[in-house]
Amino acid sequence: MTAAITPRQIFALALPALGVLAANPLYLLLDTAVVGRLGTGELAALAAGATIQSTVTTQLTFLSYGTTARSSRLFGAGKREAAVAEGVQATWVAVVVGLCLSTLIWTLAQPIAYWLTNDTATSLAAASWMRVAALAIPLTLIIMAGNGWMRGVQNTRLPFKLTLAGLIPGAVLLPVLVDRFGLVGSAVANVIGMGIAAALFLIVLVREHGRNGGGWAPNWSIISQQLVLGRDLILRSLSFQISLLAAAAVAGRFGVAVLAAHQIMLQLWNFLTLVLDSMAIAAQTLTGAALGNGQIERAKSVGVQAARYSTIFGLVLAAVFAVLARPIQSIFTHDAAVFAELTVPWWLLIGMIVSGGVVFAFDGVLLGASDAAFLRNLTIVSVLGTFVPITLLSVQFGWGLNGIWAGHLASVLLRLAGVVWRFRSMRWARV
Repeated sequence: MTAAITPRQIFALALPALGVLAANPLYLLLDTAVVGRLGTGELAALAAGATIQSTVTTQLTFLSYGTTARSSRLFGAGKREAAVAEGVQATWVAVVVGLCLSTLIWTLAQPIAYWLTNDTATSLAAASWMRVAALAIPLTLIIMAGNGWMRGVQNTRLPFKLTLAGLIPGAVLLPVLVDRFGLVGSAVANVIGMGIAAALFLIVLVREHGRNGGGWAPNWSIISQQLVLGRDLILRSLSFQISLLAAAAVAGRFGVAVLAAHQIMLQLWNFLTLVLDSMAIAAQTLTGAALGNGQIERAKSVGVQAARYSTIFGLVLAAVFAVLARPIQSIFTHDAAVFAELTVPWWLLIGMIVSGGVVFAFDGVLLGASDAAFLRNLTIVSVLGTFVPITLLSVQFGWGLNGIWAGHLASVLLRLAGVVWRFRSMRWARV
C-alpha cells in the first residue's frame, strides 16, 4: 500500500519555494515604491519597462517548471544524476536564448515603449531603463533553470538562500542608485542583484554535476525533449503575456494615472500569484516523483491536500488585502487620482486571490504530470474567451481599469473550472 502524502512533506517544499517566489516580486514592489517617489511619470515609465522585461523572461518559464517536471520524474525513478543533467542542458538554453533576447530588447526598446505608453517622454524614460535592465535577462534565465533542477531533486531550501544572496545586495543598493541616477539606477541595481544570484546558481550546478562526472557539452537529444514540453509552456506563457501587454496598452490609453494604478495592481498580482504558486511547486515536485515511481494514488493525494491548503492560504491573503487596502496602496503612491482608479479594481483583485488558491494548486499537479498541452489550451481559451473581449469592450465603452481587471477575474474563474474538471477526470495521471 502506497503511503499517503503528509502535510509536512508538502510544506517542507512549499515554504522555501514561497521564499524564492516572493523574493523577486517583493523586490519589484520595493522598486515600484522607490521609483514612485520620483513622480507619476517615472512610475509610468517603470510600468512600461517592467512589463516588457516580465514578458520576455516569463516566456521561458519551462526553464524552471518544465525542468522541474522532467527532473522530478527522473528523481522519483532513482536517477538523480540524470535529474541534475537536465539542469545543465536547461542552462545552455538559458544562456543562448537570454543573449538573443537581450540584444533584441536593446535594439527595439524605445519603439516598444512608445507602443505601450503612447507618450514620447515616457517612452524615452522607459527605454533608458530597458537598455540597462536587458543585461539581466540571461542572468534571470540561468536562475530559472537552476531553480528547476533543484526543485526536481526536492531541494527548495538552497535556491532560497542563493536568491536572497543576490536580491538583498540589490535591494540595499536600489534607493542609493535611484537617488543618484534616477530611473536608470533602478535597472542597475536589478542587474547587480541578478548577477550575484546567477553566479551562485552556476557554482552549485558545477559542483553537483562535476561530482557525478557528467559532461558539459550541449546535448541536443535532451534539449529537444525539453523544448517539446517547453513548446506548450511557452504558448501558455505567451497567452498570459499577451493579456498583460494588452492590459498595459489599454491602460495607457486612459492616461498616466490609470497606467500608474495598473502598475501597482500588476505588481501586487504578480507577487500574489507567485506566493500562491509556492504550493503549486510542492505539488508539481511531489506529483512528478510519485508518477515517476508509478504511484498514481499518491499523486492524487498530493493534489487534494495542496488544493485544501492553498485555498486556506488564499482566503487569508484576501482578508489581509480587504482590511488593509489603503495602507497597502499608500506604499506605492500618494496621488489622489491613482487612489481613485484603484477603488473598484482592488475588489476584483481580492476575488482573483480567493479563486487563484485552487487554480494554482491544481496547475502544479498538472505540470508535475507533464499535462502541459491541456494547460496551454485552457489558458488560451481563458484569454481569448474572456479577457480579450472584456478588455476590448473596456476601450469601446470607457470602462478603464475596472474593465481591464474584470477581464482578468473572468479569465481566472474560467481556468478554475477547467483545472477542477481535469483533476477530477484523472486523465492527467500517466506513469
